[in-house]
Amino acid sequence: MGVIKVKNIRVYAYHGCLVEEGKIGSDYRVDLAVKANLSKSAISDNLADTVDYVHLNKIVKEEMAIRSKLLEEVAKRILDRILNEIAIVKTAKVEVSKINPPIGGNVAMVTIEMSKRRK
Repeated sequence: MGVIKVKNIRVYAYHGCLVEEGKIGSDYRVDLAVKANLSKSAISDNLADTVDYVHLNKIVKEEMAIRSKLLEEVAKRILDRILNEIAIVKTAKVEVSKINPPIGGNVAMVTIEMSKRRK
């Protein structure tokens, strides 16, 4: 078993409960970690035998482009797509962070973390 991580995927998106957040948008950071059996790809040196991190990045960008009120809903969609589209992945963890959230204070970011395991 091995882990592939994609860190600090930066996107501009329009998530949030406030009407203004849907109009103005803000910066987000997404971090992923997926567990998979990487022994075959370690021997074959073939992209088809591993988790393509270009595919992971594509999933994140597409799901972040769909407006949601809650980051939890975005994270769930990302996890569902990873497990539905990449058969080799056994577990996935995603962290979605809103940079400089509008919460009335000096806060660098708010992060939600969720994980999902293949059944």
